[in-house]
This record gives sequence, structure tokens and C-alpha cells, in this order.
Amino acid sequence: MACSLQQFVADTRDQQQKQAAAFEVEKQCFLQVNLGTPSSTGGILSQVWIKTGSMVAYQGDCKFEREGMMDHGFSNMLKKSFTGEGASLVKASTKSRAQLYLADNSKRVTVLFLQGESIVVNGDDLLAFEPSISHKITMMKKLSSIVSGGLFNVKLQGQGFVAILSHGQPLTLMVAPGYPPVFTDPQATVAWSGDLVPDFKSDVGLKTLIGRSSGETFQMKFDGSRGQGFVVVQPHEEVPASSGSSGGGGSGTLSNIANIF
Repeated sequence: MACSLQQFVADTRDQQQKQAAAFEVEKQCFLQVNLGTPSSTGGILSQVWIKTGSMVAYQGDCKFEREGMMDHGFSNMLKKSFTGEGASLVKASTKSRAQLYLADNSKRVTVLFLQGESIVVNGDDLLAFEPSISHKITMMKKLSSIVSGGLFNVKLQGQGFVAILSHGQPLTLMVAPGYPPVFTDPQATVAWSGDLVPDFKSDVGLKTLIGRSSGETFQMKFDGSRGQGFVVVQPHEEVPASSGSSGGGGSGTLSNIANIF
């Protein structure tokens, strides 16, 4: 059904609010970051960490800088050498005010507010976070030589806003002592509680894994006997990009280093 140009603009324009929050979700798939407004922890939000390639528009004075190799310590620097996650962050900042609009592959945006808790997010599903949040790259050592992508994650902790991504509406499964373990497809796993330590379970022999990467072949195991928390999954399996991929949406190291937008 056709609509007038005026109606199209009215239906799709961003929803301006008198009291803008630091992070706001627009049309489910956009994150609006209001730089120069009060941050969630006090003071003014003058900068934010965002996923490389996620900027789709902005209004105002905004500057973008790649994350430096030593910005978050020597340990993270070493991990950046082996993963695309290390090159996937950009610092957006302003000296006045700016509205920054972020999106990634039409994924759904969910904004979380951490109050001292920690959460581990799949590196490809982390969109943005406030500078008051500390982050650390975590590497899943088991099966890392078999599956490319999805086994490098980011642990976030502190107080402030974090925006994560998912294909469609995410589903949260609880993990607790006395209940059966939760098994998930690594490529459909978005995030989990920071206190949980997943194991891996394989249903086939090592020699049959060549060319396979689905959840029917191996799973992540979250056992309540080792901690209590939650796991977030999405109705979609991410397709890992090879490390040499040059596609715009790929997570290859060369691609991430070469592109900010």
C-alpha cells in the first residue's frame, strides 16, 4: 500500500524526546546514542565505544578513533593479535553534543543497564557500551581450532549501558543448581552471565567435524552445578566469516582493521 512522502517521513523519523537517555532504541534495529547528555553514572557522556562498521548516521560534532592496541592492557593486546574482536571497537566522541545512530545487518538492538554485574557477549553481537564499563576479550580454547568465529567473546563489567544485538527476539534460558544443564549452539548463543563458565560437548568423532559447524555437531554446556545465571540465544545461526574475508559484514581480522565505517 502506497503512502504520501509526508506520511513516510512521519512514520519513520526518529522519536525525539525532551529528556533523552544516553542509549535509546529506535525502530528495534537502531541504537541512538546521545553524546553530550547526562551519562548513566553521572557527568556528561562525551564518548562511547561502538562496534566497527556500525555507524549509519550522526548529527552534530562527532569524532571517530580506532581502539589502540594498548588501550585496555597488555593481555587484551595479545588477544587482539589473534582475534577480529580486538580490532572491532571504535571510540566515538564529541566536545559538544551529537546524536549517533548505530545498526548492524538489521539485527534487533537490546539495551542493558549493568549495576556492577558482568556479562559475556559474543564479539559479533556487541554493539556499544559506555566508557564506565570495563571490557576484556575472552577466548574459548576448546574447539577453537575447529570452529572459526563465535568462540571469541567480550566480558563486560561495571555500571552503565551496554547494547547487544540479536537476529530476531532473543530467548533467555535460566541456569541454576538442581536443574538440567543448558546446551546451546555456539553460533546461536548471544550472551551469558559473567559468572558462568561454559564447557563444550561434541556428539561426533573429531574426524567427522571437517566441514561441520552446526549445533547438532557440538554444543556449549552451561551447568548449574558450576554456577547460577542465564544464557541468551537467538533464532538464527551466525555464519562464521573466514579470517581472510573482505566482506563488509565479515569479522575477519584484516577486514576489521581496514574498515571503521
